[in-house]
Amino acid sequence: MTERGQGDGTVAKALAVMDEVAGFGRPVRFSELLDRSPYPKATLYRFVQVLTKQGMLHFDPDRQTYAPGLRLVRLAHAAWQTSALAPIARRHVDALSDAVGETVHLAQLDGAQVLYVDKRNARQPIEMFSAAGKVGPAYCTGVGKAMLAFLPEADLARAIAQQSFHRFTDHTYTTEAALRSELAAIHARGFAYDREEHEPGIICIAHPILTRGGRVLGAMSVTSTTARETLEGLDRHLPRIRAAAEAIAAEAQDWRFPDAAE
Repeated sequence: MTERGQGDGTVAKALAVMDEVAGFGRPVRFSELLDRSPYPKATLYRFVQVLTKQGMLHFDPDRQTYAPGLRLVRLAHAAWQTSALAPIARRHVDALSDAVGETVHLAQLDGAQVLYVDKRNARQPIEMFSAAGKVGPAYCTGVGKAMLAFLPEADLARAIAQQSFHRFTDHTYTTEAALRSELAAIHARGFAYDREEHEPGIICIAHPILTRGGRVLGAMSVTSTTARETLEGLDRHLPRIRAAAEAIAAEAQDWRFPDAAE
């Protein structure tokens, strides 16, 4: 392996350790990390010590636990401000939330997964998987499918190859063929539905956020439950979602996501 390859591997392993710590969602003991880690104890300990020294992890000596460090928080905030749609979209998300009274999501693709970058709860809040900063599957969520459907074929093929196709509910698409058929229908009509594909009882209507040239910037959705809504009922929100998505795209393209050729 070349020196560069070794460096890349070391960085990748360190990032994997940070991901693992963050994935617990709470301060975590070294023994818990070791139980999940593919690395030997000495290797994992070395990574944890270096990350702690660099401020990427924080060690609590009283509780003997590790958590994301303040340096990582600062970097995350900088990335959020310069790469996420949330700062641009905030007023449009607020306006949509006020108008519809249901849960509103704003999401972007993170590799082949969905990263929820903002969320507004319904007037009558409902419990669901999503939360700002949380990562979810693309193949069985409304926002995920809305983005996948408008990717160039090469990007779509790479994204599909990374989907787990785990069956979350009886409505989940579990094969590439079924998903591609669904994505073709979404592309043709311009928006997506979640038909209880990720969580039982949770439905949504979602719209992609696209540049003038059709590049995917993100997606947004209005989400409800089958206990108080139907997909047909959610259709009434489509004009507002579309208008919000187009407004966000216009501002994002002009400010942080320019397409020089468009």
